[in-house]
Amino acid sequence: MSGREDASALTSTRVEVDPEPDAFLDAMEARGWGDGLPLVPPTPERVAAAVAASGRPPGEVVAVLPPSLAAATVEKVAVNAVLAGCRPAYLPVVLAAIRAAAQEPFNLPAIQATTHPCAVLTLVSGPIARQLGMNWGYGAFGPGHRANATIGRAVRLVLMNVGGARPGTLDRATQGTPAKYTYCAAENEEDSPWPPLRVSLGFGADQSIVTVIAGEAPHNINDHGSADAAGLLLQMAGTLATPGSNNVYMKGDGYLFLGPEHARQLAAHGLSREDVQAWLFEHAVVPHERMGAGQLRHIQHGLTEEERRLAGQAQRLGRDPGAIRIAVVGGDGRHSCWVPTFGMTQSCSEVVR
Repeated sequence: MSGREDASALTSTRVEVDPEPDAFLDAMEARGWGDGLPLVPPTPERVAAAVAASGRPPGEVVAVLPPSLAAATVEKVAVNAVLAGCRPAYLPVVLAAIRAAAQEPFNLPAIQATTHPCAVLTLVSGPIARQLGMNWGYGAFGPGHRANATIGRAVRLVLMNVGGARPGTLDRATQGTPAKYTYCAAENEEDSPWPPLRVSLGFGADQSIVTVIAGEAPHNINDHGSADAAGLLLQMAGTLATPGSNNVYMKGDGYLFLGPEHARQLAAHGLSREDVQAWLFEHAVVPHERMGAGQLRHIQHGLTEEERRLAGQAQRLGRDPGAIRIAVVGGDGRHSCWVPTFGMTQSCSEVVR
C-alpha cells in the first residue's frame, strides 16, 4: 500500500493547524495534548506509517484506559507515538506496554490518579531491544537514545491524552516526578551473569517482552568498597529498607537494577538471582522503631492481634522473595539502583508482537 492508501483508512478527527513549530506547539498546548516539550505533528502519513509497522488494523482496541475509560486503538496509540517522536518500528513496543499496563494486577486506575510519585517504567527485554537500537548500557535511564526516550514518552502521552490522567486534574501526584516525561530502558543481558529477566518471568529466551512497572525514580546504590558479596548485599539492604517506601506497607513488587560490576561480584561469590532475592527479603526490613507511631498505626490498621504478632517488629518489602525483582541494567561502574513502586501494584509483562 502507498502512504496515501494507508492514511485513507484512518478515522481520527483531523485538525488543521499551522505546522510552523512554535504555532503547532501553541495549538497542542491550547488543546492540552502535550507534555510541555516540543512535539512532532502527527500527519496522516506519519500515523499511517506507524500503524502499518505494527501490522495491526488501525481500529483495533488495544486497551480501555482509566480514568477516562476511553478506548486506546492502534491508531490513537500511533498518533501519540508520532507526537512523541517515535520511529514507526517502535510502535509494537509501545502497544505491548499499553496492553501490559491495562492488565488487572497492574492497577492502572489507581496509578493514574494517585498522589504517589510513580511513573510507568517500560522495561524491554529481548532481541527487539538490539533491533531498535535501545540503550541498556551507560546512562540507560538517561538521555541520548531516541528509542528509549520516545517509547517512554509515547506511553506517557497515551496515558495522558487517551487515559485522561493530566497533572492537577485526574493525575493527583503531590509532587510528580521527571520520570513522567519518559521512563524506558532495556535489560543488559549481555553483561548479566544470570538468565535474562524474561526467562525468570516464564517467557522464552528468544521472545521479546515489555514489562511495565509503577516505579519511583531510581534510588542510587553506591558501593565502591565491598570486596565480597556480604558487604555489597548489606549496602543494598540498607538502601532498600526505607520507612517512606510504599512497598513497606502496601507490598507489591520493587526492582533492583544491578550494574554489571555489582552483578558479576555477586555471581562470582556463587550467588544466583534467587539467592540475592532471598537474602534481601530476609534482611532489607524496616524495624518498627524507625517509623513514627502514627504511621505505624496507619500501616497496622485493620490487622488482628495475631496478624500483628506474625508480622513481628519489622516491615518486609513485599510478601515473598520474588517481590524483589532483579535485572542487570547500565554500564560498568560500581553503582546499582533500587526502584520502589506504588505498592498496590504488580508489574506486568507482554510479548512484543
